[in-house]
Amino acid sequence: MDSRPIKLLDQVRQRIRLKGYSIRTEKAYVSWIKRFILFHDKRHPNDMGKPEIEVFLSNLVLKSNVAASTQNQAFNAIIFLYKQVIDKDLPNDINAFRAKRPATLPVVMSREETMRVINVMSGVHQVMAIVMYGSGLRVQECIRLRVKDVDFEMNQIVVRNGKGKIDRITVFLDKIKLPIKSILERVKQIHKNDLSEGYGRVYLPYALARKYKNADTEWGWQYVFPASKISKDPRSGISMRHHMHVSSIQKATKKAVKMAKILKPASCHTFRHCFATHLLEDGYDIRTIQELLGHKDVSTTMIYTHVLNRGGKAVRSPVDR
Repeated sequence: MDSRPIKLLDQVRQRIRLKGYSIRTEKAYVSWIKRFILFHDKRHPNDMGKPEIEVFLSNLVLKSNVAASTQNQAFNAIIFLYKQVIDKDLPNDINAFRAKRPATLPVVMSREETMRVINVMSGVHQVMAIVMYGSGLRVQECIRLRVKDVDFEMNQIVVRNGKGKIDRITVFLDKIKLPIKSILERVKQIHKNDLSEGYGRVYLPYALARKYKNADTEWGWQYVFPASKISKDPRSGISMRHHMHVSSIQKATKKAVKMAKILKPASCHTFRHCFATHLLEDGYDIRTIQELLGHKDVSTTMIYTHVLNRGGKAVRSPVDR
């Protein structure tokens, strides 16, 4: 039996998996922690604290000129290391030089522009775009959608483990039901073929994988939008069919925006912005929209009141009188 101590970065990976964080978060956190240690000449974090953290975070802005969101991710990774891995208390007043977060409004297309983009798309990508626009899903929530979370009877989509690890229920529009059923019939046949070839497994969060043995081969846990090929899971090493890669729908959306001659810098996330804004235009309550979007704070949802199709701040220009 190997009695050697577990390396620090491996401890970080283990803790992240126990907490149920995504592989993207794991890679990002490990990368930032490694950079933090290398920046301080490979000193162990146990021998460092507030001053070293502040110097590192300030350097990211002053020398590397990173965005506020990038600096914040680095900060969260380091805090995770100290609180969750080495169990060392840090003061609450870490005072690094912080990058300024730009005060930008979300990019929103009109209804006509949104449908122009969707109408030039085709196949699965078009269905995904309609789901993001019609149900307000983030792109990661869309590609990770499981079969069991699409409820035809209750007319709803259940978003599991969304941003902030929040579950929520959102609308399932009638227009997309037949295309989704057609996709699921094809996916079910793919899953059947995978099982016959000794595959058929799908990724499950670590806790669920331990609790429900063999659930990863069940139909309900399969992805609605699976990848075209079997691949090896980077954590378990098991060959399985993952969900479609996010770059696939991102590239398709970018191409569609260009084909539809939309000059706004629209992306997959723009569909979600359009969902919220167009619901506000239809008179829906801001609290209802907050729940559908999964925002913790209504102030986040309120940003859409500033981009309603009423001109600047809903003011009528004196020239138009």
